[in-house]
Order: sequence, then C-alpha cells, then structure tokens
Amino acid sequence: MEKLTIVVPAYNEEELLHESLQTLLKIEDQLIQNQLFDFKSNIVVVDDGSTDLTWDIITEENRVNSRITGIKFSRNFGHQNALMTGMQEAVKTAAAVVPIDADLQDDPAVIPEMVDQFVAGKDIVYGVRNNRETDTWFKRNSALLFYRTLAFLGVRMVQNHADFRLMSKRAVKTLLQYPERNLFIRGVIPMLGFSSTKVYYKRRPRTAGKSKYPLKKMISFAWEGLTSLSIAPVRAILVLGVITVLLGVAALVYSLLSKFLGLAVHGWSSLMISIWILGGLQMASLGIIGEYVGKVMNEVKQRPRFTIETIVGGNS
Repeated sequence: MEKLTIVVPAYNEEELLHESLQTLLKIEDQLIQNQLFDFKSNIVVVDDGSTDLTWDIITEENRVNSRITGIKFSRNFGHQNALMTGMQEAVKTAAAVVPIDADLQDDPAVIPEMVDQFVAGKDIVYGVRNNRETDTWFKRNSALLFYRTLAFLGVRMVQNHADFRLMSKRAVKTLLQYPERNLFIRGVIPMLGFSSTKVYYKRRPRTAGKSKYPLKKMISFAWEGLTSLSIAPVRAILVLGVITVLLGVAALVYSLLSKFLGLAVHGWSSLMISIWILGGLQMASLGIIGEYVGKVMNEVKQRPRFTIETIVGGNS
C-alpha cells in the first residue's frame, strides 16, 4: 500500500504546533483506516531556524510518535527552502506529498478530498481559497494586483492558491529537478505540466501566534516571485531607455529650432542633446545587459539553498 507524507514548514510556532500535528495525524489515521494509504504514512516538520521552543516540541512529538520526523535548519533559510527540504525528504518513500503551513489556516479537512482526486489519477491537486474574508482590505487587493500583474506578464499561476496542495511522487521528483536558488514554488508548479485539478476551502483565522508575513515580507515575497518568474522588470528598463531616446530626439529638434530662432541661451542646445540622448542610450544599454545579468547572477553562485543542523526520525 502507498504512503502519504504531510510536509509542515514551521517557524516560531510553539503556541500551536502540538495541536496542528495532532490534527494532521488524525486526518492521516482516517485515510489509513479507509485503506487509502499505508500505516507508515507520516509527517515531516521542517524547523526553519526557529528561536522559540518549536524544535523542542518537534523532538518531543517524535519521541511520542515515530511517524513524526523533524528537520532543523541551522538558521532561517525561508519558507520556500523549508518546503523544498521537506518534500525532498518525503519523496524518498511517499507516493503522495501534501505541504501545509503549521498554522493550519489552510483547512486540512480538505486533504481527504485531495486524496480522492489523487486516487482518480491527478498528479497535482491545488488547494484554492474560495474567499479572503480573513484578510485585510489591503492584503486582499494587493494579492489581486499581484496575480493580475503576473497574468499580464504571461506567468501561469493558480489564483488564490498558496503552498497547500497534494503532489504525486513523480510531480515532486520533477519539481526537485529545478535547480534555481530563488525558487518561487507556487509559480513553478504549473510549469510541470502534469494533470491537475483544484479543491476549494475557506481559509481559517489564525488561532495562536503571529503571522510570519508582515507587510515588508509580503512585498519582498511578491517581488521575489515576480523577478524569479519573469524578466519583465529588466525589460521595462530597456523600454524606458528607448522612450528616453525618443524624447531625446524630440528635444534635439526643439533645441535646434530654438537655436535657429535665436531663443536659446549659448550652450543650452548641446547640453540638452547630451543629457537626453546619452542618458537614454545608457539606460537602453543597461537594459540589454541586464537581460543577461538578471538570468545568470543568482544561479552562477551555486550556493546551497539551506543547511540542515539536526534530523530526528526519518523515513523507513
């Protein structure tokens, strides 16, 4: 019988981690009782460099129940790296992997519905929010703007989908072949090309702890997604440079007319031409160079995505 692994990235979640893990274990137990998955189905918790008691809770949970595996980063490497690490561990033995955040605002009750779609032959089952009632006005509208911007730039993404999904073994293995250091997972998943579907759920309010995505981090995350999936910002520099050159040509015509009509101060014409045309050419040149620099800069460093300090438990 096949095995299911739930991957839980956790950062400073001491207030709710125990309750979250018990909830997920009950869902796995239900699936095991229904003979959909093997009794060795487990949970992999990745501690993303927490500074509270998160790791102590993980180790204690592992002592009580060997189905819980813990991976501890040496420092905070970020949510996306924690997800990739957990899936990398899970795919060693699991036929299906479900990543979900430790706060369980993404409703785990729809996991059985995801499993039904997996059994029906789907490789990827997206968890999609059917509303954003728990979000602030700013967060709702900024998220909508983000999705629309990426769609305008030609990026395929599932709107209102975060990082809650079910993936088959082959889908996870394919994702792990992507070597990017600046990996925006929810934007890469649709590129995999496997059969997929959606299940919808109502996002729940956080019951304890604080959100790990304040405004500054949300903006940074959105920018990371935009720049890792598209080189449009660099192309915008090129377009701006071309527009500036055209304005420079217009300024050239205007300055020459002013010169011939005797309306220009001595030296003004050459100064205007130099500023506009040379400035425009410089911006266009930077844009062209940036096309190449932007693609290779982050990859040529070949730095490790993360450093694992400790592992408790493990797949068997």
